[in-house]
Amino acid sequence: MRILVATAVPAERDAVARALPGPAAETRLPAATLHCFRTPPHDYDLLAAGVGPALAAASSAAALTAAALEGRPYGLVVSAGIAGGFLPEAPLGSLVLADEITAADLGAETPDGFVPVTDLGFGTVTHHPPQDLVRAAATATGARTGTVLTVSTVTGSAERADSLRARHPRALAEAMEGFGVAEAAAAHTTPVLELRAVSNPVGPRARAAWRIGDALAALTEAFGKLTPVLESWDPHEPYESDEPHEPYES
Repeated sequence: MRILVATAVPAERDAVARALPGPAAETRLPAATLHCFRTPPHDYDLLAAGVGPALAAASSAAALTAAALEGRPYGLVVSAGIAGGFLPEAPLGSLVLADEITAADLGAETPDGFVPVTDLGFGTVTHHPPQDLVRAAATATGARTGTVLTVSTVTGSAERADSLRARHPRALAEAMEGFGVAEAAAAHTTPVLELRAVSNPVGPRARAAWRIGDALAALTEAFGKLTPVLESWDPHEPYESDEPHEPYES
């Protein structure tokens, strides 16, 4: 199976790469550069897709389209990186796997509060990774499972953190790329997974308290435990990307 791993920045891509054997070959596409690891029978293509949902979606779509045109489409897309965690459920250094990938700020502000774009009659705001894969990955990595929010503006106040949790009570983490990656994957009917290592709490910004290095190290360790799960997972089992399911508690 060919697997695309999309991170936001090169530091996250390199953290994933440290869990994979052998040197990477670089492949340049018109809108993206892949770091390719050939580990038969599975291939991993690592992509630093950029920051934010729009660029992440565009870069991931470019890689997915190139693979399809090549006749070697991806069987799975993984959005991976560091994230802010909602305390106390997702403390610094912990791992989070999304059983729901949700765009938290895609919609409209109204006098009665925020309204998601789906309530306006458009699009979608949530993608659901395959339940069996989430369950197996959580068991292997020890990650907590729940909603991972995608935001275009990182939370910087307690008020916004409280507002997000009120609208999304199962939220464990927020990041900026997962929903964009999931949208690109859905356009190719390709399953998606999101794995995050928590580097900071969601709320008031306190850069001195962030633990980015520790989170990147946790991401490397987690991906090392995740690869056997990915390599044993059967992508040919029936998959419905937007079917809701009961949460799995690790």
